[in-house]
Amino acid sequence: MQGLIYEVPRHVLRIQMRLFACRERLRVATDDEALHDLRIALRQLRSLLRPLSSVAVCETLQLRAAELGRLTGPLRDLEVLQSYLQQQGLDSAAQSRLPLLHQGYLQLLDSAPLAHLLDALDDWPQQWRQAASNGQLRGLHKLVRQGLRKDRKRLAQALLDPAHDRHRLRLLIKRLRYVVEAYPQLADLSGRMRMQLKQAQSALGDWHDHWQWLQRAETEVDLQPCVPVWRDAILSAEQQADLVLQALTASFARSSG
Repeated sequence: MQGLIYEVPRHVLRIQMRLFACRERLRVATDDEALHDLRIALRQLRSLLRPLSSVAVCETLQLRAAELGRLTGPLRDLEVLQSYLQQQGLDSAAQSRLPLLHQGYLQLLDSAPLAHLLDALDDWPQQWRQAASNGQLRGLHKLVRQGLRKDRKRLAQALLDPAHDRHRLRLLIKRLRYVVEAYPQLADLSGRMRMQLKQAQSALGDWHDHWQWLQRAETEVDLQPCVPVWRDAILSAEQQADLVLQALTASFARSSG
């Protein structure tokens, strides 16, 4: 227990520093990966806190991180699409989305969710130390292990559902994989299964991107030329995802048998 009491705040501090750096990179527009890296840091924070969400001192910080996650998701989707269009030489469609993308960056920088999260991160270390001194942080290892078991059980059950929803599977896989990354020493998951989670997330992410783009093409007419290619690509992604999911299902069955 004492290990996590000291380890968690150190990890939170590292993430806080990355969030500050990403904010400044967005502000000065130094590279195209600032938003992506911000979302990675945000994901790491949420994954670290989620098994501890029943601990009062973690609740507000977790809520603030979730708010920022919801805000940045659509902006990242637009960023990925704009980059794809640029790479495919569809300059007109790519350029037409740049003003909306840049406006989104500015709105993010001035947003309440970003300010609230950074303020909460400033206040959190003292709150954590106070909770520790009051004896409110007992049983952290148990909480994390329970959270990991629940996430693993939810995913295993979803994989066995013949009518599984790829959207839900993608979220469950991301959730388990990222919590395992946050607490590798407490995760009873083989290296093979961790690799399969990564492969499944990648395949489902490819499928999800094309699904989203096809949805957008229904109302954004300049995307129509891409539709035949995207329809072929989403079928290929579905097939690849199904193969990886079958292997992951088999690994879960062996590990629980």
